[in-house]
Amino acid sequence: MAKYDKADIERRMQGAVDSLKGDLSGLRTGRANTSLLDPVVVEVYGSMMPLNQVATVSAPEPRMLSVQVWDKANVTAVEKGIAKANLGLNPMIDGQNVRLPMPDLTEERRKDLAKVAGEYGEKSKIAIRNVRRDGMEALKDDEKSKEISEDEQKRSEAEVQKLTDKYVADADEAVAKKQQEILSQ
Repeated sequence: MAKYDKADIERRMQGAVDSLKGDLSGLRTGRANTSLLDPVVVEVYGSMMPLNQVATVSAPEPRMLSVQVWDKANVTAVEKGIAKANLGLNPMIDGQNVRLPMPDLTEERRKDLAKVAGEYGEKSKIAIRNVRRDGMEALKDDEKSKEISEDEQKRSEAEVQKLTDKYVADADEAVAKKQQEILSQ
């Protein structure tokens, strides 16, 4: 039974890039972005729940997030959850709404965020390279057990390297775009 599975390798590399894009969307730029509140959890009904399960998050203005809490009894819990998430936001209660004005980013904070984006990119590229290593090892095992020829192994290794280069470039592009967005505010 051959161990090498090109589709699995491609899926895992794509997963690393998708995960990176998710992490990058959580990085705050000067603009209001609803995904900024994705990591927020709120203690309601005796358990911890993601914010999006107790409220609707929207960005009515470029520099303001609005959280429409469904149950009036949970407004304070939502405010506490947002404050606990340590996002640098100052929640203001307005009836069943929690408004979150986006503060201006200092030059130093922008550079820190750009550096964090770079670190996320590096982690993603390491994950992609680990998948490449797994693929190469599977190909060597397949060749040793005579399931594929040496030529086929070489061809497949070149394919794996092409996939690796493609997904590393995707990761670099996503990071560069995010860094540009952060620094150009």
